[in-house]
Amino acid sequence: MDKKQQLSNLIGLAKRAGKVISGEELVIKAIQNGKARLVILASDAASNLNKRITDKSTYYEIPVSQLFTEIELSHAIGQNRKVIALVDDGFAKKMESLMKN
Repeated sequence: MDKKQQLSNLIGLAKRAGKVISGEELVIKAIQNGKARLVILASDAASNLNKRITDKSTYYEIPVSQLFTEIELSHAIGQNRKVIALVDDGFAKKMESLMKN
């Protein structure tokens, strides 16, 4: 199993565990109130969305991953989304360590 597939499975698991916030406004709110641990933004997201999310995340020091396309991200959580936030330390740390290797 390749690394991207592992990450995708992990996102799905986090979603089922209720540790994923999805949708632009909710993700921005999660970043601002300190709940977001890791933001995953589709690599093919529109430039205005890309800027909004990266600016907010940079300001609040939340890591952002752009490893997935919108289709891959949507497939991983079973909903059409361009951006999600993981709100669990365990899942976020596991994903970050997978992405580094």
